[in-house]
Amino acid sequence: MSADENKLLIRRYIEEVINTGNMDQIENYISPEYVEVYEGKRYPLGIAGAKEHILGVRQTYPDLQLTVEQQIAEGEWVATCIIARGTHQGLWMGIKPTGKILTYSGVNVDRVVNGRIVEHGGAANMLVPLLEAGAIRVAAPSA
Repeated sequence: MSADENKLLIRRYIEEVINTGNMDQIENYISPEYVEVYEGKRYPLGIAGAKEHILGVRQTYPDLQLTVEQQIAEGEWVATCIIARGTHQGLWMGIKPTGKILTYSGVNVDRVVNGRIVEHGGAANMLVPLLEAGAIRVAAPSA
């Protein structure tokens, strides 16, 4: 697949699976060899693990919507800048539901092989939603 086709695959996966929670199409996008990479560690999830992850996030944010802001691709790799929004309605990192709409920005880095996503990683700005949820507070300056 071309870099442009890989970008389109990632965009369609976000729109048709992540934003809807509809797992019927996930096998069209995720490889059985799918892994997630965080802090340099590889977590083999496969299709079942990818489903579980998305459904778990959607339990906390049932109306989750990712908006693609920009994409850059080279070969098998696609970097996607996103804005995520969702209403905090489930337990999140030990934080009770607030009912607040939380928003964060992030960059996803995915590798596409043979028309399927085989690897996912990235980074997200979690400071803003943690502040909005009241999980952390800015300390007042000391006198």
